[in-house]
Amino acid sequence: MSCRIRVLCDNSAGPISGTLGEHGFALLIERDGESILFDTGGGQTLLHNAQRMNLDLRRVEQVVLSHGHYDHAGGLWPLLQSCGPKRVLAHPGVFARRYSLREGVHKSIGVPYSEDFLVGIGASFSYSDSFREVAPGIFLTGEVPRLTGFEEGDAGLFCDMTGCHRDRVPDDQSLVIVTSKGLLLLLGCCHAGVVNTVEHARLKTGVDELYGVIGGCHLAFSGQEQIEATVQALRRYKVKKICAGHCTGFDAAARLAREFPGGFRPAYVGYTMEFE
Repeated sequence: MSCRIRVLCDNSAGPISGTLGEHGFALLIERDGESILFDTGGGQTLLHNAQRMNLDLRRVEQVVLSHGHYDHAGGLWPLLQSCGPKRVLAHPGVFARRYSLREGVHKSIGVPYSEDFLVGIGASFSYSDSFREVAPGIFLTGEVPRLTGFEEGDAGLFCDMTGCHRDRVPDDQSLVIVTSKGLLLLLGCCHAGVVNTVEHARLKTGVDELYGVIGGCHLAFSGQEQIEATVQALRRYKVKKICAGHCTGFDAAARLAREFPGGFRPAYVGYTMEFE
C-alpha cells in the first residue's frame, strides 16, 4: 500500500518554482485515493503552494490539527472557503487561549478563529484526547504523556497575557503511520517532546522500530541538554530518516544533519516522501 507525503507549508521553500515559505507547517498525506491534511500553516501559503504543486485540496476528506496555535490552524479559513466542508480532528483543548512572551513582547498565538465561525463555514469537528485511528494504519496520538526528565517544553508559552500561567500545550498531538519499515511520525510542533511522542507511539501501536520523523521537533527554544538527549535517543532508536523543519531550529537541525549523515533532510515546502 503506497503512501506519499508532501510538505505544503514550512518556514522555508524548496526548489519548486513559485512556492512560498511562512512561519507555519502543513503536509498532505495521499494513499490509495485518500487525502489527509495535517495542519494548515499560518494561512498565507497553503492554497498558493498547493496550486504551484498541482495539488487539489478539494479532495481532502479529513484535516488533523496537531495543536491550537495560529501557525498550524491559520489556514483553516481559506481552506474551508475555497475547498468546501471538511471533517477536522482535534484535541478538546484546541481553542484554548494561547500567548507567547519572548524578549518582553507579548503575542496572542492561539487559533485565530472561533469554533462557531469555523463550524459556520463548513468545519465539522471531531474531538478526542485519546489515541485513535484516522485511516487504516494511520493513527493520531491523542494527548502524549510527559515522562522524560529533559523534555521540559517551551518556557515562553503562557495561558494568559501577563505570563503568570505557563502553557505546556497539553493538546499537542502527532500522527503515526505504520509502514513496512517501522513507525513514521508526523510532527506538527511536538511540544510534548520527540522522545515522549516516540515512546507513546511505540506503546500504543506495539511496533518498536522507528523508521522516521518528519516535521517540527520544537528544539529551537530548547537548551543543549534537551538537544543532546534527543539526538542520543534517536541514535538508540536507529532512526532511518529525519526530515526536520518549522520549529526545529537551526542549531538543532545542524546537529541532526551531522549526527545522521544520509538520513537527514530539511522539511522545506515541496519535500516529498514516498514509501510502502
